[in-house]
Formats: sequence, structure tokens, C-alpha cells
Amino acid sequence: MSQQFLDEARVFVKSGDGGDGRISFRREKFAPRGGPDGGDGGHGGHVVVVANPKINTLQSLANKVHFRAESGIAGGIALRTGSTAPDLVIEVPVGTIIRDDEGNLVADLTRAGQRVIVARGGRGGKGNTKFKSSTNQAPRIAEKGEPGVEIWLNLELKLMADVGIVGVPNAGKSTLLSVISNAKPKVADYPFTTLIPNLGLVRLDYRDMVVADIPGLVEGASQGVGLGHDFLKHIQRTRVLIHMLDGSGSNPMADYHQINTELALFDEKLLERPTVVVINKMDLPQAQAAWPKLEAELRKLGKEPMALSAATQQGTRELIYRAFELLDSLPAETEATLQEADEIAVYRLGEDDMAFQISRRMDGSFQVSGKRIERAAQMTYWDYDEALMRFQKILEAMGVSAALVKAGVKAGDSVYIGEMELEWGDEGYEEDEPKEVLDEDDSEA
Repeated sequence: MSQQFLDEARVFVKSGDGGDGRISFRREKFAPRGGPDGGDGGHGGHVVVVANPKINTLQSLANKVHFRAESGIAGGIALRTGSTAPDLVIEVPVGTIIRDDEGNLVADLTRAGQRVIVARGGRGGKGNTKFKSSTNQAPRIAEKGEPGVEIWLNLELKLMADVGIVGVPNAGKSTLLSVISNAKPKVADYPFTTLIPNLGLVRLDYRDMVVADIPGLVEGASQGVGLGHDFLKHIQRTRVLIHMLDGSGSNPMADYHQINTELALFDEKLLERPTVVVINKMDLPQAQAAWPKLEAELRKLGKEPMALSAATQQGTRELIYRAFELLDSLPAETEATLQEADEIAVYRLGEDDMAFQISRRMDGSFQVSGKRIERAAQMTYWDYDEALMRFQKILEAMGVSAALVKAGVKAGDSVYIGEMELEWGDEGYEEDEPKEVLDEDDSEA
């Protein structure tokens, strides 16, 4: 039975209590007043989370939510120290982020074998021997063990891959992964075959790289449409992207700009990733006919597209070489000595910039200001009708349209989003050409 993919979990952990210290005195035949000999209690077990590269899902945590480490053993007579309890180890996939209930980062496990103590075991109590002094030769006092730590933790998995394959549904991502790696994803000729990310290991000339097939992104993915956030978060870990276009599609360039817009709206740093743009399905006549124009348009945007057919494996080996070249061109990732929570490498997400403001300008027009909505306007490829419709959906999804109506916007009013001017119509903004049009190179910014 295949393992279900689960990338979020919530667990309760409790470290072990420390063992109690012992109050005891030597009572031997020739030493009736031999003094204190109570031993210390053993320490409670830590709760440790370890990144295991053989695990690729948090599914094991779906059925078991509570984890409690053992307590330390109480101290004994004759200065015997109680045994320290073993650590309780929880194994998770590489790429797991751990946060507490307040959202504070506990650890980000990005390397195989990396471990973090999420709940430290209680210290064992001191036996009465430790309280002996010059003024108290027979102390009748000891310590109880320190209680363990209880905490709820929220775990989130972001796949660790060198290369991520992105594109609209049915572009051929799963087929490509299946022919270049050891992965066996579900492949079929209809959209949304892939509902979970797939990982594959690609080997070439004694070298390895991990490639992730990210499920097809749809309009509004950056706002969570179609589980968009669940998919997009896995792209943030990748160092190189393969942007796959369906060469037989009705408008591959519109698809290209749609995906870039969704990536930028989710995390603008994603567009800074080294990217290989590939035109797939070159075994089909439609793709072959579209290739010259697609190649020319992409080169104008500074891209060097590759033509391939994942189905026939045409061009796949050249793509693998290109991906390795891009990985080699990147600076080496630094690794620190990671042992405990305050030493774990932290991957911090950007702040939420969904907020926007609406104000009136001196001439009575409306000004919409906000980092994400302005970025959406900048990323919209205004030469395509699909892009205009998509931008309208973004306005609606973010609540900008409703806010403008509430602010009193009427048909014919000018609405500025950043420096972009739009004319508001009965159904929203009209498709008038904006006063400021981005250069083609700027559409990738």
C-alpha cells in the first residue's frame, strides 16, 4: 500500500521527569552512624526530533499525536545514582519546520541526520549526600526530580529538492520526472493527475540531484485556490526551477506568465531562482508548429528555451546537463554544526504583505496601495486578454474590488494601482491600455 502524503501535523510532547533524590544513611555493623549515602536521581529523557532521509511524509504522526519520554529512576542507597531515561526520538522527513503554538520557530531540519531537542528532560534530584556540610553532617533532605516539559508543536514539511518542476496542469511534469529519475508518479492525459508532490533521484556520471514534481498551479494559487499554498511552499526549498510549458496548448506564453505571476505573488524571491524554460510535447505537430514563435518570444525575455518531448525522451538528457550546470554555478550552501534548537539553521518566510489601502487622489481618482497587489499589477502581461481577466480575479480574490465599491468607485472612475492607471467599468476595470506599460524584461522582475 502506498504511503499517503501528509505535510502538516500537530503533536504533544512531554519530556521525562527527573528521578527523585534519595534520603539514606549508612547502617553497617561497624558504622552505625556512617553518614548520608542517598544517591541522586537520574535525568528524565529528552524528546528529540531527527531528520530521517528515508521518510518523505508526516503520515506517521497522523495516528500518534502524544509522545512522552520516560522518567529518570530515583536515587538508591549506598550513593547509587538512578539511571537516566533514554531519549524519545521522533523521526520526521528532511525539510520539516517545527514551531510552537505561538508560532515561534523551534527548528528547521534541512539536513539528513540533523536533530533537535524539542523538550529537555527534567534534571534528577540530588540525594541527601549532596547536602552534607560542616554544620549539617546528617542532612535529612533531598530533591525531587525536576518535572519534564510539556509542549504542543506544529510541524510543516517543505520538500528538500535541488530542482523543482513547475507548470500548469497537464504540461507533462510527471512524465518528465518519471523518465529522468527513479520516481514513478501517476501519469495520465488529463489535468490534475498529480495531487501531491513527487520526489525523484536523478543520477548522471556518478552525480545525484533530487528533483520535485510540483502539482500544476492554477489561477489564484498564491491566494490558496486549488490548494495553492500547499503546493507553492514546496517550491521555496528548491535551488533551480524547470518551468515546463505545454507546446501543444492554446496559449503557452499566457501559461508562462500566469505561473510567474503566481510564483511572485506567493514569494517574489522565487523569480530570482535560476530557471530553465522547456517547451514540452515536441512529438506533437501543434508543438512543432508553435516552437519558432515561442522560442523567439522567450528569447526576447532573456530566456534560452529548450525543446523536448518527455514522452519520447527527446532532449531530456540535455535538460539534465543544463540543470546540473545551473546547480554547479550556485554558491555552495553553508552548513553549521547543529545540535540544539538555538543552533538550528533558520529559514524565515517573508512577512505577510496581503494588506492594501485605498485612498482618494486630488483629482478624485482612487489609489490602491499594497505590496502584493502592486506586484500583481507589475507582473500582469497586459498584451493577453487572459492576463487582464486573471488580474480581475486577483482583485476579487484579494478583496480589492469589494473595497473599491465600498469606497464609492463608479463606472468611468480612474483607479491607480501603484503607477498603473485603470478605468473602472460596470463589471470592474476596463481593458484600457495602462498609462505605464512594462518593458518585456520587466515582466520577469
